[in-house]
Amino acid sequence: MTIQRTIKQALAVVSIIAISVGFSLVKAEPIKQQKPFWPNDAQLVISISMQFEATAQDANDPGPFPKQDPNYPDTIAPTWYQYGMNEGIPRLLNLWDKHGIKVTSHMVGSAVELNPELAKEVVARGHEASGHGQTWTPQYSMTEAEERASYIKSANIIEKVTGTRPIGFNAFWMRHSTKTLEILQELDFIYHIDDLSRDEPSIIPVKDKPFAVVPYTFRNNDIVRYTGSTAMTGSAYTQELKDEFDVLYEEGETRRRMMSISAHDRLAGTPARVKALDKFITYAKQYKGVVFMRKDEIARWTLTHKDVPVNPARVFN
Repeated sequence: MTIQRTIKQALAVVSIIAISVGFSLVKAEPIKQQKPFWPNDAQLVISISMQFEATAQDANDPGPFPKQDPNYPDTIAPTWYQYGMNEGIPRLLNLWDKHGIKVTSHMVGSAVELNPELAKEVVARGHEASGHGQTWTPQYSMTEAEERASYIKSANIIEKVTGTRPIGFNAFWMRHSTKTLEILQELDFIYHIDDLSRDEPSIIPVKDKPFAVVPYTFRNNDIVRYTGSTAMTGSAYTQELKDEFDVLYEEGETRRRMMSISAHDRLAGTPARVKALDKFITYAKQYKGVVFMRKDEIARWTLTHKDVPVNPARVFN
């Protein structure tokens, strides 16, 4: 018996077994969605996150520099972070203005306290102020009371400085505690972004109530693509964004698609990387039906539609 014949017989057996238990070897169809998939019959929504967090970092965070003897003060890392506020955010704001797009800025409360005029300008230019915690303390390391208090404090600061209260949230490195979503819901937040499971918004039940998920990104994230073992040049990043766009735009003809991009103040705001984003945005805007949306807009829209995916409620052991 030939190897090819053996393989064919094996596949036939697997097919019979699959059919007998109610499964198919054919790829499962996505959830049925009603066209138009987006407002104004958009084919693809692009949502950009702009982190407003530099200067709030832990005193022991060396940034891109080697850790030094803790007995001596770090004289250079703070200046690297300060670049995000002195140069990065202003340069990114000018880029968004150039293209007439609005973004979501995830703001750390203490960074807003340290840079109030700049935070105020972000909102004055039409961008969303979203929650990003009060400090760089990981949410999962806090007690429930500490976590709740930090969200209240940061929301109060953002509201006092910018005039808007955040309704969305991005956790430290996307990692929640077991209580994060419940606390956010109690505090009148309506969405979070710490979910990489889809290329479209969805719903997660929190205490039997819908809570919106506006997906974030790891792969289109400058802190991943410009640092560490996955570091690439600005030109390579532009090409990767174009390639991702091409696939999602084509898929957008038959289902709801969203592209997420992350821009951190001290990384994406450098001259070469702003140029990389500029090239991508120029490319994307050439296509019909491409819309840039803030995440609060996406969340509100998601909560009013029944044909969005619903995720299982979180269960922690």
